[in-house]
Amino acid sequence: MNDSTAITAVLERLADAWRIGDGAAYSAEFTPDATYITYVGTLYVGRPEIGSAHQALFDSFLKGTRLAYEIIDIRFTGPDTALVITCGDTYKDKPGKLQKIQTYALARQGDGRWQVAAFHNTKHKPVMEAISFKFQPAAKPAVRPDKLK
Repeated sequence: MNDSTAITAVLERLADAWRIGDGAAYSAEFTPDATYITYVGTLYVGRPEIGSAHQALFDSFLKGTRLAYEIIDIRFTGPDTALVITCGDTYKDKPGKLQKIQTYALARQGDGRWQVAAFHNTKHKPVMEAISFKFQPAAKPAVRPDKLK
């Protein structure tokens, strides 16, 4: 299995763990000292905290939800590190517009497995973005993921 395929499999396992509401399986894809920043700005540090927080969420607010995502880019920053950019969101019945942009920093572990060392989730705010670009067009990026157009 090549590295891109192995990294894609990590994201698939995250989505599978989310689908079944399993905080331990979800957090197993993270390094022991991983950091996780939610779209509301909550910072979780370490696999145990990521797992227990997600289990609490899976048992309440996120019960019955699933993850939808599209990989925008996988960029290798070294032989054992990669950055992955995705568009994604949660859903119950069927996926809608992907409203969040995520950054995953992955690291290859000593046993060869890839794990998430850091995750950051940001909700896309198209109205605020459009206002910013109207007043400062030079701030508009040259490339945009198709899901955000």
